Amino acid sequence: MLNIIFEMLVLFSCTMFAQSDTLTIYHFQAKNIDGEEVQLSAYRGQVLLIVNVASRCGYTPQYKGLQSLYEKYRNRKFSVLGFPCNQFGGQEPGTESEIKIFCDSLYKVTFPLFSKIEVNGPQAHPLFEFLKKDKPGIAGSAGVKWNFTKFLIDHQGKPVKRYAPGDKPEEIDQDIEKLLRL
Repeated sequence: MLNIIFEMLVLFSCTMFAQSDTLTIYHFQAKNIDGEEVQLSAYRGQVLLIVNVASRCGYTPQYKGLQSLYEKYRNRKFSVLGFPCNQFGGQEPGTESEIKIFCDSLYKVTFPLFSKIEVNGPQAHPLFEFLKKDKPGIAGSAGVKWNFTKFLIDHQGKPVKRYAPGDKPEEIDQDIEKLLRL
C-alpha cells in the first residue's frame, strides 16, 4: 500500500513539474485599465516587460523610461505591460480612471495598463504568482519587494529576468535588444 501511495506522489510531482515547465504568461488573463478582460495570449510572439506600477512612489518617474522603451521597440514586437498596485505604502490609491488620467497627463503613457491588482499575499494575481515563482528575487525571496519590480518575458512567453525597483528602464535596454534579435 505504501508503495502505491509513494508511486502516486512521484507521478503527481512529475506531472506538476511538467505543467509548470510548460506554463507561460499566455495561460493568464487580466482586466485592462478600462475593465475589459484581456487574454495575455494576445501578446504571443512579443518580448514584454511586465511591471507593477504606482503613481505616488519615488520610482514613479520610471514611467518616462518605460514609455521611452515602448516607443523605441514597439515596432519590433515589444511591449510594456503596467499593473498598478497599492500594496506598498498605499502609493496607488486612485481608481483605474484616475490612474489612466495620471499616466496620460504626466507621462504620456501609451503602453497597455491594467486594472489595479495585488502582487503579494492571498489575493495576489495569478500572473504575479507565476512570475515570482519562476524568477524569485535576491537570495530566492518569493515576494515582490516594492513598486516597479520588472519581469522581462521572451517571445515564447517565458520569464527571462527579474529586475529590482531601482533598476532603471534604460538599464534594461540592452537585455531587450538581445531578446529582440533572437
